[in-house]
Amino acid sequence: MSLSLTLACFWAVIANLLAMTPSRDNHWRNAYVLIAFGIPLLGYVTVQHGPWIGLLMLAGGCSILRWPVIYLGRWLRSKTPFRGPAE
Repeated sequence: MSLSLTLACFWAVIANLLAMTPSRDNHWRNAYVLIAFGIPLLGYVTVQHGPWIGLLMLAGGCSILRWPVIYLGRWLRSKTPFRGPAE
């Protein structure tokens, strides 16, 4: 296994271990650290293995860090002027 996939697996194990620890801030500090390490790691995996494996890693990271992704989607939706069909 390549170094990038080994680091990605290590990132996922660390994320799961951090999720099992108690936290006063609902794990947001841990999420920020995981995002800061995960974005360059995602780029490294994509460079070494191509865009399809990179998309699989992105989907895995989004499933682990689902609440930051949900809040980002809500924030982006609130910033767009189009709200959907008129009622």
